[in-house]
Amino acid sequence: MSGDPTADRDAVVVGGGVAGLSAAVFTARQGLDTLVVDAGESILRRNAHLENFPGFPLGVDARRLLDLLAEQAETAGADRLDARVTRVAVVDSGDGDAGGDDPDDARFAVTTDGGDRVRTRHVVAATKNEVGYLDGIEGVGVLDRGKAHVDVDERGRTGVDGLYAAGRLAEKPHQAAVCAGHGAEVAVALLEDDDAPFYHDWVAPEGYFTDRGREVPPGCEEINADERREREAASLDATRERFAEPHPDPQETHPSLEE
Repeated sequence: MSGDPTADRDAVVVGGGVAGLSAAVFTARQGLDTLVVDAGESILRRNAHLENFPGFPLGVDARRLLDLLAEQAETAGADRLDARVTRVAVVDSGDGDAGGDDPDDARFAVTTDGGDRVRTRHVVAATKNEVGYLDGIEGVGVLDRGKAHVDVDERGRTGVDGLYAAGRLAEKPHQAAVCAGHGAEVAVALLEDDDAPFYHDWVAPEGYFTDRGREVPPGCEEINADERREREAASLDATRERFAEPHPDPQETHPSLEE
């Protein structure tokens, strides 16, 4: 990854909720140079205790979950820019904001409220019901269901090549687990459309494929017993550290209830 938030990218994820972060984990882990642009306003932070997310039998602090997903995306290689996206423009649209010096494979120019401009081949929109930054893009259908959603196919594709929508923005149910899963599915669709070799994200024990005369499929790896123990120990240490104390941030609530 470049480390420079304004560098050209393979994928820009707009929104740092569960759908966007889940998508970023998959694209970054598969080697796509990924940037998450997030204004830090995921509605999940208002949840007092998340109890329907798989893997937490007694529930989990929703802010902790978001922090862990952000850390997971960063560990996978994604960069993060704390900003709000104000516009996504199609590079070859002739729009002045798209610029004339974009590389041949850049489809979009993403602009933020801080004046940053990022060129990218793929965009995943994952901002709940915020769609203003997509105005003017021919082929993007906006649905009015009382709140705005983006019209997509069953894999999150819009009518514009390289532009996807995930989670609540794509009319998925208001459930964190569903939106996280949809973010992953959209990312896999993006990888498929990009012809990126991908099978599944399986870390297998040594010999699982090769001892059967098979090559290790794309997206997979084999690890020996020592490496497995090292990874398990690291994950246990991280879990103990992350959950040792309550989350330090104050509980958020609906804006209408704030003083």
